[in-house]
Amino acid sequence: MKILVLFYSTYGHVYHMAKAIAEGVREVPGVDVEIKRVPETLPDGVLQQMNAIDAQKGFADVPIASPEDLKTADGVIFGTPTRFGSMCGQMRQFIDATGQLWMEGALVGKVGSVFVSTATQHGGQESTILSFHTTLLHHGMVIVGLPYAFQDQMRLDEVTGCSPYGASTIAGTKGERMPSETEILGARFQGRHVAEITKKLRG
Repeated sequence: MKILVLFYSTYGHVYHMAKAIAEGVREVPGVDVEIKRVPETLPDGVLQQMNAIDAQKGFADVPIASPEDLKTADGVIFGTPTRFGSMCGQMRQFIDATGQLWMEGALVGKVGSVFVSTATQHGGQESTILSFHTTLLHHGMVIVGLPYAFQDQMRLDEVTGCSPYGASTIAGTKGERMPSETEILGARFQGRHVAEITKKLRG
């Protein structure tokens, strides 16, 4: 049984969350995990202006996914930064290339889950995940979030991401803040939770 963690990351925040998600999946016996990234669509010149080139070197060795990778996974956990309250263009372009999978019903019954990163505390974490769910429902996927069994999302003593819709992190307007311990714990919980449900559904 295999879970695919599929992400796009500009500065590394979503990648750090993806690694924590994968750690959670590995806690479930009998479930393998693979981390892949969607293709970059911005030219190097633009990435250079965004000061993203050096950051992306940190995960340049992560394999690039193709739509067929979704077909061979039992569950998929998608990670994306938020762009104006929705998934980023790179992820959207990848998803838009899955039309043949939709025609085949290849993802029907598979588990789908989402985690995100935003620059600000209220920068669209929930709207991005919820709007992403619409795409997963069109594919017939079974949506899994981050239940309140992860009780750290109820804490009030720190600024933190995570909601019942999925794990999330706050990057800062200059990308200066990396995922906190609470956010990493939320990501691990989500990975484990998705793996457990996938195992029950597919087993």
